[in-house]
Amino acid sequence: MMKEIGSYEAKTKLPEILRRVEAGEAFTITKRGRPIADLLPSRSTRRMQTESAITNMMNAKKRKMSDSLIKELKESGRK
Repeated sequence: MMKEIGSYEAKTKLPEILRRVEAGEAFTITKRGRPIADLLPSRSTRRMQTESAITNMMNAKKRKMSDSLIKELKESGRK
């Protein structure tokens, strides 16, 4: 669900809003309560993240990992 944000706030907090959009959030920019524009993450950014994740998984698959290393990685991911 998109969060609504006023045009003045969007203007004054643009760097913060762009960081949040890059992280996957979406906004509807309003002017006097009326929706004017939607600010969404770029599809090309998502595609690049997906390709990077796939590449990382393929590279990890090529390496042999011990059971203890796998357990250690699982535990570090739960912190």
